[in-house]
Amino acid sequence: MIKTNGITKSFGPLQVLKGISLAVNKGEIVAIAGPSGAGKTTLLQIIGALDAPDSGELEINGTKVGNLKDKELAAFRNHNIGFVFQFHQLLPEFTALENVMIPALIGKEKLQTAEKKAKDILDFLGLSDRINHKPSELSGGEKQRVAVARALINNPAVILADEPSGSLDTKNKEELHALFFELRDKMKQTFIIVTHDEQLAKYTDRIIHLKDGIVIE
Repeated sequence: MIKTNGITKSFGPLQVLKGISLAVNKGEIVAIAGPSGAGKTTLLQIIGALDAPDSGELEINGTKVGNLKDKELAAFRNHNIGFVFQFHQLLPEFTALENVMIPALIGKEKLQTAEKKAKDILDFLGLSDRINHKPSELSGGEKQRVAVARALINNPAVILADEPSGSLDTKNKEELHALFFELRDKMKQTFIIVTHDEQLAKYTDRIIHLKDGIVIE
């Protein structure tokens, strides 16, 4: 479902990725692990079509991403890729409901349809009583669940998560990890997660270890 072939990326004289080839199947939860500087986040950004590789090929659901023009790429990313970041990245001036609706509205969904989808997802995630609260009125765990709801709104092919539980306490961390597996089991959702959390990594279907810009196992 997701394939990379020979992905390389340099920043100036520093080569961060040195020919990454991997495959992720639909419904898999895959962890990308490795020391700082291994290239994990750079790889995630390339898989998420936020950055382009210097060479190599990325394919998602049969689409060769490198062949897309800028507008096509933005539309493809909006409809096929959901993002969850360490610090949720919610817009502070908007409510939980409005934050979740944003990707659907960007994707030209009708307002009423986007609102219903957002409410349904927030209800599924146990946040139906928090939809009109702004991020400053939510707990850390609630903010991250809103971020997950936002990532799910367009029914993406894959959710990419960069240290998603890094800012959470133990209880909320465990709840977030359990949520990922529930989404995989109930919605067949695919996850690629960059994490330093050994507990999360060991429960994923597979761990891809990076070191010095290459896959080591």
